[in-house]
Amino acid sequence: MSLLQLKEDTRQSHDPSAEGEDLAKGSGYFVWTALAAFVLITVAITLFLLSDRKPPVAVGEVTQIWAHSVHTINTPHDANGVPTAAAMFDQVLVFSQVRVRNQSDQPIVLKDVLTNVTLEDGPRSSYAASAIDYDRIFIAYPEMKGLRSKTLVRDTIIQPNEVLDGMVVSAFHVSKDQWAARKDLNISLEFKYHPSLVLVPKAGVIEQ
Repeated sequence: MSLLQLKEDTRQSHDPSAEGEDLAKGSGYFVWTALAAFVLITVAITLFLLSDRKPPVAVGEVTQIWAHSVHTINTPHDANGVPTAAAMFDQVLVFSQVRVRNQSDQPIVLKDVLTNVTLEDGPRSSYAASAIDYDRIFIAYPEMKGLRSKTLVRDTIIQPNEVLDGMVVSAFHVSKDQWAARKDLNISLEFKYHPSLVLVPKAGVIEQ
């Protein structure tokens, strides 16, 4: 080979366009890989959330609800037995017939029951009367004795798949007009070691 014949310079024969094509191919592969990973992670998270979501331990309904407005005039006496100035107050007694079912595979304990109402001045709650007070209510207001039935008792143990029916009575110190202007009403069942169950009456309130 002649000394005048130049050897081909491999550095000068490099095609820049080929390098660009390789980079484009690499970028596309990276995009598709990232997209596939994102889809897999999203599916995994969704499946985890669905598998971890448990139904409530109990379901129920308010089968009937009544309200009884009471205007009371109380004439107290002093230590000598002399009548003092009369005191007047209004209240509304709320009678709710409630049904609850334990849909879990373990016994649950009914901790307490509240009646909740939103009035013009804000929300109010009243605990259900105890078993002793429940009996006294029908003595004090015999006109309501037709509603008397089995009451829901605190600390009652509800067995799996057991259905419990009972009456709940709560009292609100409001006038009849204030009660009529209420915005909503619901019954809250509290359970030990489990979230509360809130029941909204489907039927209207029967005024007594």
